[in-house]
Amino acid sequence: MNWKRAFYIWILIAVAESVHGTLRRLFLVPRIGELLSHQIGVVIGSAIIFIIAWLCIRWFGPGSRWQQLQVGALWVVLTLIFEFTLGYFFGYSLERILYDYNIAKGGVMVFGVLFMLFSPVLAAKVRWLNPT
Repeated sequence: MNWKRAFYIWILIAVAESVHGTLRRLFLVPRIGELLSHQIGVVIGSAIIFIIAWLCIRWFGPGSRWQQLQVGALWVVLTLIFEFTLGYFFGYSLERILYDYNIAKGGVMVFGVLFMLFSPVLAAKVRWLNPT
């Protein structure tokens, strides 16, 4: 298991998701609104995360399911730190940042974060890597 490589993959995920979010804001939000575009964005973002994990799973080498879950947890923690820091930097209130996670109001980020947690396990399974 190479933690440094797992971190590099997270940077790739963060860059890809930032580009995805920017494009969503520019092209999708004006056409269908914030909430629906955000919901669609979580699905597309999950696909992006899975594709990156699938392409890179052998490179960072989590051998066991436990290691795969640890990588997923690392990615989740880094992502949450990144999102909350970025939200603070842009002057969003904590309430606004947490809104995306409020299922009762249509926020689906919780599902995206859960998918991120399990994406290394799913990627390894699809790539036929046998966990030890």
